[in-house]
Amino acid sequence: MEIERKFLIKSLPDLENVSYHEIEQAYLCTGPVIRIRKQDNEYYLTYKAKGFLAREEYNLPLTKEAYEHLIKKADGNIITKKRYLIPYLSYTIELDIFEGKFSGLVIAEVEFQTTDEAQNFKAPEWFEEDVTYDEKYHNSYLSSCNNHHT
Repeated sequence: MEIERKFLIKSLPDLENVSYHEIEQAYLCTGPVIRIRKQDNEYYLTYKAKGFLAREEYNLPLTKEAYEHLIKKADGNIITKKRYLIPYLSYTIELDIFEGKFSGLVIAEVEFQTTDEAQNFKAPEWFEEDVTYDEKYHNSYLSSCNNHHT
């Protein structure tokens, strides 16, 4: 079960010494979500059930060859981003800075163990609007979006 909240941010924190992943992902289907992802030099196929705050999620490893074969079959936009991993209290904030078509879009995500924990989360001051329930900030929506998103 994935339990997470998504936020827009007011300003970027200092990222100079923060580790990050380079991510490329695309969608084979958005209902249910079937996604392929390259994260650095690892490859995955992910299934996500419907939902916003909490939903089932399963990750399966892929080979580079399988990823390269499947990405040619993906629908819509290929999404590229840098994902910074920022420690905050007992959490890790995943700060996604999008590139390419969605350059300028920045979304922070925080994962939780329980829905109660998620609902009681006190965000840092550099967070702005909570967009957890706004589907236009889901990567699966961006994959099919024709507009630039900033």
